[in-house]
Amino acid sequence: MSPNRNGGRKVLIKYKINGEIRESEVSSELRLLDLIREDLGLTGTKEGCGEGECGACTVLLDNMPVASCLMYAYQVDGKEIITIEGKNIITELEIIEQAFVDAGAVQCGYCIPGMILATKALLHKRPCPSREEIRKGLEGNLCRCTGYVKIVDAVELAAARIQAERGQ
Repeated sequence: MSPNRNGGRKVLIKYKINGEIRESEVSSELRLLDLIREDLGLTGTKEGCGEGECGACTVLLDNMPVASCLMYAYQVDGKEIITIEGKNIITELEIIEQAFVDAGAVQCGYCIPGMILATKALLHKRPCPSREEIRKGLEGNLCRCTGYVKIVDAVELAAARIQAERGQ
């Protein structure tokens, strides 16, 4: 629990998370990460460094990857959030997740939700990225187990599978 969770003034926010419209009254000091994990029970979003440097807390905010540990919950008022649990509404997340498994890019799994969401954002902007574009697109997402070669391979595989599914 964030130490300043109950401090600050209360703010009513409306947002969409994983396809569901929600309304929450939150402290003006509550982090988005704590809203997601503690209030909404979506524990696929992890706290790693708490400083926005590791990517474990990555979520998509209006289809852009953000570090939820660095955002206040009130900042998502009127916006759309996708967490790793949103894979039931976004087919590409399941394809990306399976590509990570098939490429051997998963070990402990702690960084994987953030990596998958960052990959989704990258492939939205660049459907067929080069290996260098993949590395650049995943900057800020750290993996201490697998190593980045398999992760880059997984993103390439996911891109190819998504393109094949779209018939391109």
